Order: sequence, then C-alpha cells, then structure tokens
Amino acid sequence: MGKTLFEKVWDNHKVSDLPGGGTLLYIDRHLVHEVTSPQAFDGLREAGRKVRRPDLTFATVDHNVPTDGREIDDRTLSGKQLAALDRNAKEFGVPLFGYDDPRQGIVHIIGPELGLTLPGLTMVCGDSHTSTHGAFGALAFGIGTSEVEHVLATQTLRAAKKPMTLRVSANGRLGAGVTAKDIILAIIRKLGAGGATGYVVEYAGDAITSLPMSGRMTICNMSIEMGARAGMVAPDDITFEYIDQGRPYAPHGEDFNRMVDHARTLPTDSGATFDREEHLDVNALKPQVSWGTTPAMTVDIDQSIPEPHDAAEERAQMYMGLKPGTPVSELDINTVFIGSCTNSRIEDLRIAAGLIQGRKVAEGVRAMVVPGSASVRALAEQEGLDDVFKDAGFEWHRAGCSMCLGMNGDILRPQQRSASTSNRPYEGRQGPGSRTHLVSPLTAAATALTGRLTDPREFMN
Repeated sequence: MGKTLFEKVWDNHKVSDLPGGGTLLYIDRHLVHEVTSPQAFDGLREAGRKVRRPDLTFATVDHNVPTDGREIDDRTLSGKQLAALDRNAKEFGVPLFGYDDPRQGIVHIIGPELGLTLPGLTMVCGDSHTSTHGAFGALAFGIGTSEVEHVLATQTLRAAKKPMTLRVSANGRLGAGVTAKDIILAIIRKLGAGGATGYVVEYAGDAITSLPMSGRMTICNMSIEMGARAGMVAPDDITFEYIDQGRPYAPHGEDFNRMVDHARTLPTDSGATFDREEHLDVNALKPQVSWGTTPAMTVDIDQSIPEPHDAAEERAQMYMGLKPGTPVSELDINTVFIGSCTNSRIEDLRIAAGLIQGRKVAEGVRAMVVPGSASVRALAEQEGLDDVFKDAGFEWHRAGCSMCLGMNGDILRPQQRSASTSNRPYEGRQGPGSRTHLVSPLTAAATALTGRLTDPREFMN
C-alpha cells in the first residue's frame, strides 16, 4: 500500500513507540522565540542539562519586539523577554537573530528565507503557526512550553497520537483580485473552525501547485485555524527553485542535489489513501472577509452579515457590533494592518504596493505595513516599496509580529475595527475589545484607500 506525504515524513522520523501509546519523534529543526522559551531554558538550568543539539536550534525575537522605532526598554516586559533570550542563547550556545540582527524577523518568515526550512524535515516551535513550514513538504507544528524544554534537552518530541490524514484538493483558476489568503479562508469557511481537528492536512490540486511558495506558506499557515495539527504541500520544482537562491542555511552543490533527490520521493504515492478528502473549486471564488471571531465566520466581500445559526455566532455578532443583513462593504475601518506570519513576505508587500501606488489612504484611517523580517524590509526599501506606502499615508515599521496579537504596543482601542492580513480574529486578539476582519493584502490595500471593507477589484482594470 502506498503512503501519503505525511506518513513518509512521520515514519522517517519515528524513533520508537512509547509505552501506553504515542510515538517518540526525532526533530530536525527547533525554532525558538522570546515568549515561550524562558521557562523552558529555566527548566534546563534547574536540571543541570544542556541543549542537546544547539546546531539545530535557532532563536529569534518577534512576538514582543517594538516595531515602531522605539528603543528597547529593559524595564518593560518586552525588554525583559528579549534580554532573557539573549542570556539564554549565550549560555546554551544557541544561535540568536536578535533585535538589530539583519536576519531577525518573525520565526515563520525567517525559517524559509534563511534556508532552515527544507522538504522532509520535522520542525517545531512554541507557536501554533509553525504549520507555515509545511509548505515545503516538512512536518511542522506548534508545541507547548514543557515540550519546548523536552526538545531542547533531547532533540525528540513525544507525540501522544498519530494524526489522521486529510487531503484538501483546490482546483481551478483564481480570478483577478483573489489570492492564496482567499483560498484558505474559503477552505476554513467550508470545513469549520474545528473541521480538521485531529488531522494533518495535505493541500493538493492545480490551484495549490500553481501558487508560488509565498502563497503555499499562507495556506499552510492557517491550517491551525480549522483545528489541524499541521498542513503540508508536496515539494516540487517551485519548492526547489525557492530554496536554491543562495540561502545561507540551505544545502548547496551536491548536498542540494541529494536533498532534491530525496524530496522527489516524498509526494503521496498514487495508491495511498487518506482518512478523509475535501474539495474546493476556486474558479468562482471571490475575495473573502471574516466577519466574526473565528476565520470560519467568513463571507464573500460582496455579501452581507448572515443571520446567526447558533449561540456562538450570536455572541460573535454582538462582540463585533454587527447586525445581520448589513453589507460588509458598508463597514467602516479604523485601522489597516498588513503584516504577520501569514502575509508579510515581500510578495505580499509587492501586490499591496501595486494597488496603492499613486493613491492615498482615506482620511481618518491608520494604515500600517510591518514587514515579516529585516531582510524583507531591506529588500522592500531597495525596490522603493516603502516610499509607495509612505507616500500613500501608510506607517512603515520594523519587522515583528506587531498588531497580529496586540502584545507589543501595536494595538487597537476598544471597539475599533481593523482590516488585517493576520490569521486570527479572536476576541481581544488585537487589543481589548478589538474587532478584527481577516482579509488578503489586496483587500487590505483597497480598504485603506476607502476606509471601508472594499473589493480590490474596484481598483483593478
């Protein structure tokens, strides 16, 4: 019987079956940041243990760094967390991409751009959106702080249960103004916020394989928002071309060729079966916008707020200050945020800038762009994208998670409404009482120009 992509990577990394059930997995890459690691390093210190493989562990600062140009204040929570990671990295010999390092950035942005993310690897991080790295055919998922300590100490992970397999096939051709972000919002809308719980999702179909790596990363990034353990896309020539760009940690020469040869064995076998199959036709897909407090609460940009189907939707509409029947295009927006590990790559900035160029942000709207890494920021400035944004009235920030999670000073005030390219519209996610609408970079750009949730096709001929 054939195997799926997930089963091949899982089986290749299985160390042993554990007493009482579960599996011990070997971990190829462990990514660390300042928020979920301090307790893990403290645990090692108290036990007198070392990091097992510091050469396979990589740390960056992203969640709680100021992105608006402020200096680090050691008296703040942000300053204390950054200082603790610096101390821990030095003590345990872990490479750190610190606040002023040109390699610094959101952990799920810098992993791929530095060549740390490769096909067939197992990758973990104390962050749920580690699923992003699955776009390369890696098995990547978030872990808790106690698991962070375990991986630091042993370079293995105890997996309680082997996930089931789900293939989501998206086929068709995307229309103008429709992006990978709209595909994944539509998938979550169809399957539900818990519709993939217990599964590793493999994304397939020509709508997926035609995407560049940036789009595939966006798709896999949001797998967790429908309950999946991870999301994966089979590696192909697009994957290899992305890796083969002089990335410092990627293999080169004969090592690169060997990696490619192995990666070509990873795609799902023709005779393999999945526990479940789902399908999406993207031919008629329109720009999507979330209206509620989960990404599953999503509609087309030209639709209205639906009648609530249950108590959760009633609560969401009350929290969001919405009434059924209101066209989403009539909702005024206070803030537009282009950033996060979902949509802050150079490709995201390019398409947003292309729509914005020569235009102005609507009066009264705060619009901000937060590149996903220092490298993305530098490249955008080389291309003049920063001038396009600033001339239009956008704020141009340093790299970091920023308003995605409202942890670092970039927050909404209560009842303010945002159009955000991030991944979670949860209650209070972007600040106490904040109201978040998830959109693509194109839709965010169009919204910034009008001050209301806007179909980007209005600006595209």
